[in-house]
Amino acid sequence: MSAVPRRSWLGYALATVVLWGIWGALSSLSAERGFPDTLVYCVWALTMIPPATFVLWRNGWKLDRTPRAVAYGLLIGLLGAGGQMVLFHALTVGPAYFIFPVISLSPVVTIALSFVLLRERTGRMGALGIVLALVALPLLDLGFGGGGEGLGWFVYALLIMAAWGVQAYFMKLANHTVSAESIFFYMALGAVALIPVAWSMTDFGQPVNTGWDGPWLAAGIQVLNAIGALCLVYAFRYGKAIVVAPLSNCGGPLVTAAVSLLFAGVVPGPLKLVGLALALVASLLLALEPEQEAPLQSP
Repeated sequence: MSAVPRRSWLGYALATVVLWGIWGALSSLSAERGFPDTLVYCVWALTMIPPATFVLWRNGWKLDRTPRAVAYGLLIGLLGAGGQMVLFHALTVGPAYFIFPVISLSPVVTIALSFVLLRERTGRMGALGIVLALVALPLLDLGFGGGGEGLGWFVYALLIMAAWGVQAYFMKLANHTVSAESIFFYMALGAVALIPVAWSMTDFGQPVNTGWDGPWLAAGIQVLNAIGALCLVYAFRYGKAIVVAPLSNCGGPLVTAAVSLLFAGVVPGPLKLVGLALALVASLLLALEPEQEAPLQSP
């Protein structure tokens, strides 16, 4: 059995950062052109299928069919997709400028679970990077505006934060015993299973853009998210969850900000600039943290 190159997790994590960063800068285009977010979800779920098929083919079509593999993979997929479903509803009852900062703290859940249950540890540089990342994340999504009454949205935001934080923990846990290819296949299956829910949430009383800049543009954008998710599975396989989670969540907004500035001339506000600066430092510290344990070997 060949050894995995040291720090291979970093390459996968950085690939996730770049792909999700570009996706973040482009993700609003579909809705702006009349293609509803709920249908964007349907398209995203379908874009999970090609990368899942590709990695299975590359792995000799070896799919782990044990109950444990199926349970882990579907749980990871449904936690991620279910959180997205709850987000659709949360944004109808609460202000996005409050909801997203709460959701951005999902790495807190991952770090806590990995620290206590997986006994993951990191050095001083990594610890400082984690702290800076957790400070930066809410600032990256903070904005001001009107909308939303009551605090019902807060419960939904906490549910999404918990779902995505637990999802990342189980992604790492599953990688100890299940192949990354099988995990992603079942993740895709879980995402596709919720397509009818997203479809039923769509308001077809409003016009739906079915042209090239509707579903086809959405597919081109969402495939970036899907491939990024695949890279994240591999990053969790070979790296520590307490490092991968904050790095992937901090790095993406940096790329999003750079792309938005380059192509749209969008300049972040003062708070986001502070968040971006902290995220940059945090990402560098996490990326440069010395390796302290042997990477996980393939089963």
